[in-house]
Amino acid sequence: MIFSRVLARARLWISSSQFEASRSVGRLFHVKRDRDRFSGAIFRWYASQAASSLLHNPAFSLMPTDYMYIMKCPQDQPFDNGKISPYGNIELSPSACVLNYGQGLLEGLKAFRKENGNLLLFRPEQNAMRMIHGAERMCMTSPTIDQFLDAVKQTAIANKRWASAGRKRPYPRVGPAPEYTFLIYASPVHNYFKEGTAPLNLYVEDEFDRASQGGTGGVKTTSNYAPVMKALTRAKERGFSDVLYLDSVNRKNIEEVSASNIFMRKGNILSTPMARGTILSGITRRSVIELSRDLSYQVEERQITVEELLEADEIFCTGTAVTIASVGSITYQNRKVEFKTKGKTACRELYELLVGIQTGQIEDKHGWVIEID
Repeated sequence: MIFSRVLARARLWISSSQFEASRSVGRLFHVKRDRDRFSGAIFRWYASQAASSLLHNPAFSLMPTDYMYIMKCPQDQPFDNGKISPYGNIELSPSACVLNYGQGLLEGLKAFRKENGNLLLFRPEQNAMRMIHGAERMCMTSPTIDQFLDAVKQTAIANKRWASAGRKRPYPRVGPAPEYTFLIYASPVHNYFKEGTAPLNLYVEDEFDRASQGGTGGVKTTSNYAPVMKALTRAKERGFSDVLYLDSVNRKNIEEVSASNIFMRKGNILSTPMARGTILSGITRRSVIELSRDLSYQVEERQITVEELLEADEIFCTGTAVTIASVGSITYQNRKVEFKTKGKTACRELYELLVGIQTGQIEDKHGWVIEID
């Protein structure tokens, strides 16, 4: 998380074949609050028992783990002296830029546990480079790639038990903050969508925009998410899984879903909108493009009209949180079109290959995975 008077965060999800969640998160908070009442050995046992009780109800939501990573820097100076600290609240001024102007960056990545107990990180240097790119666009300071990778590794190792074999003044003006904090926390996750692995039901939004030319749509910034909340809430109230946004100029070309990129297949051709300023160049998106070519699919990055999309054989979404999710139907101006989701699909083929590489079950021929012990 880069924050302080501004916020950005690198969020580490600890994932495995059996995801961990919570029916008693309150109990864990209680344990942490009462830490000083117990001796070290007793607290560790008590905390371990509380953590164990959180492994039964899978969920994709924040679950407090044991430690987080914090690193700060004054304005116009580099980050330095980062350290692992117990997971807990942070002090933040109510006049912080992150609360008033949305100046912040967000990165999310997963750690997978192998049979031998080691943890696997999937292309974390890409997250680091994207944070550097985002920080430049958002007038912020960023950790170096090495600082980012070291912080993620320390956070993953410190929270390893959660992976189962699975200047001080207000800021009334708009401007960069005087200092920044880099923070990583970990949380076990399950499926991003409440439907689980069931096909998604998307709604094409033709009133609200997600991004515009010259804006920050192509940067992983927190300001890209608040604007879509109204449209997303409205769509979910109508029974849809998520929202697909159109370009803000002509309102006829598809861009991306609220928190993921989108692909369509027609025959042996996979197409996805070009990432040109208004669309995030997702790490999973780039990985799927490369893997698709490995599987002999023809891949095109180009403009795609919503009418063309509705003629596709198959559609799926990609992203760190969603991984690769099939789309069962799309509704546009009261017209609902369904797509192939059963049998042999590109979505299933790519999902199995990608997750196999991420979890160490399939050979990584691209050199994307970093193993830590």
